[in-house]
Amino acid sequence: MLKRLFPFVRSITASTKHNLAASITTSARNYGIYEPDYLESLKPKYPEYEAVDFQIKGYDYPILESYQKFLHGVAEYMDLDVSECWALPPRRFTAQRFKPNSAVVDAEYKLTIYERNLQIASLPAPIYPIFLRIAQAALPEGVTLNVLPHTEELEEIRYVPDRDLLELRAQLETLQTTTGPKKK
Repeated sequence: MLKRLFPFVRSITASTKHNLAASITTSARNYGIYEPDYLESLKPKYPEYEAVDFQIKGYDYPILESYQKFLHGVAEYMDLDVSECWALPPRRFTAQRFKPNSAVVDAEYKLTIYERNLQIASLPAPIYPIFLRIAQAALPEGVTLNVLPHTEELEEIRYVPDRDLLELRAQLETLQTTTGPKKK
């Protein structure tokens, strides 16, 4: 059987068959028995971050939108995989300024914080600091940039809850507690 599979075996004598079998098994151990050799060349050359979220927050909506568009363009220019971009609903705050040494309100300010997110998947480790340096260099005044690994909590914050659905769930829970468990 070996003579048909390996033409060079014909010239080898019986004394060297043991050495040939040892070399065949060691080469199979290096590349894997069940995996083809070309799979080794498909692995990335450098380590990669799985999913990285670039969280952008600011008070000025047009500047924030423009900065997100810029980051998205830079990521595409660098051939990075921008998997998703999303916006979160704005958060509104009220800030009060008091008169000195009193509890009397001197002025009241209504602030709105806008947030945009850019998710990059399979970010190569050597490219990450270059992209981050470009993002920091172009960061507009009044805009903050946070870089976070993608987690389930960030995924949950993204979706706006349906108030009607929450009310129906609350009604269902109250009905279940008042009637008790059903017996079959």
